[in-house]
Amino acid sequence: MSAPLTASAQKVQDALRALGLSSEVVESEQPTRTAAEAAKLVGCQVGQIAKSLVFKTAQTERAVLVITSGANTVNEFRVGMHVKEALGKAPAAFVRQVTGFAIGGIPPLAHATQIPTFIDQDLMKYPEIWAAAGTPNALFRLAPADLVKMTGGRVIRVT
Repeated sequence: MSAPLTASAQKVQDALRALGLSSEVVESEQPTRTAAEAAKLVGCQVGQIAKSLVFKTAQTERAVLVITSGANTVNEFRVGMHVKEALGKAPAAFVRQVTGFAIGGIPPLAHATQIPTFIDQDLMKYPEIWAAAGTPNALFRLAPADLVKMTGGRVIRVT
């Protein structure tokens, strides 16, 4: 894994460095498109994988980022109550437009636009978590407190 990072993964690494965080982006030959694949690759529990999911508000068509534990499914109604608008799944083209990344590798930071962010409270119980780093093959390890710091996200119950 000592080869140079791909452009998207390097963008995430640069954003981590700019924030003064020591997390290292690692890329693998194996894809980590699902939380289960990512957990298996790094040897952690599925719950320690921080999935970045983009939703779209129904009326105003704004992006909302929910970073949830890999063990959880987001309750769109519950999160929608926090933004005071119904949420729906965001189309792939919309996700790429607002984040600059493709579904399957969306990191919690370095997005193309500022996105209101909500963080699953279940991630806070782990000493370390893993997040996508810009490609389906790239991940980085971090402390849950650093996730809050880097995103400015609000910790809530998302299930």
